[in-house]
Amino acid sequence: MQPQPTNSPAKPTSGGARWLGRLWPVAVLAAGLALFFALRLDRYLSFAALKEHRQALLDLVRDHAASMAAGYALLYALCVAFSLPVAAVLTITAGFLFGQLLGIAIVVTGATAGAIAVFLAARTALGDALRRRAGPWLVRMQDGFNENALSYLLVLRLVPLFPFAVVNLVPAFLGMKLRDYAIATFIGIIPGSFVYTAVGAGLGSVFDQGREFTAAGILTPQVLVALGGLACLALVPVVYKKLKRRRLG
Repeated sequence: MQPQPTNSPAKPTSGGARWLGRLWPVAVLAAGLALFFALRLDRYLSFAALKEHRQALLDLVRDHAASMAAGYALLYALCVAFSLPVAAVLTITAGFLFGQLLGIAIVVTGATAGAIAVFLAARTALGDALRRRAGPWLVRMQDGFNENALSYLLVLRLVPLFPFAVVNLVPAFLGMKLRDYAIATFIGIIPGSFVYTAVGAGLGSVFDQGREFTAAGILTPQVLVALGGLACLALVPVVYKKLKRRRLG
């Protein structure tokens, strides 16, 4: 009678292997960004390309409105998820192709979905590990941020001084709740989308006149003041809480 083979105990997964396993979402997004520039895909997401192919694109939107809108929202989400620097071009193009109201809906839906993907990838890969290694200073910052996380993220979304890709990452490192992140992102990008899609809705006349167009001059002082005012309104709950705490204290 032959002895039964014994099952050898499973080897514990090393810390390095676990760390690499957690990093794969961020690695995929970083590889997509690198591939975008390596293949020079930015040439196809530009105002020059839009001007050259605008009639074909408008015809597609006219003949396949629903599928084009869904496809454009998916494209926008992917560009945000991979942190491609084409948000302004895509938002203006959405206004040009779909009109302002539908354009806003497409942009806000796509941008929110892409931002959530980045948030989840960063939180899964780096967020927990960073908080464990950073020490008490990050915990204090996290507690201060999360006390008024919705208001703070609204300000970061409204004020166009902070890169969208950076704002996607910071809340993940500070332990913000996904629900609050999604709400603040959805609401916070509406005003900027309103401005850019309005420009896009009138872009056809610029092309008809043969003029070159850039997005550099869109954020005029008047627009910046308006967005700054909205950011101040978003901070009202924070100020109220601090005043109330001081009064009670």
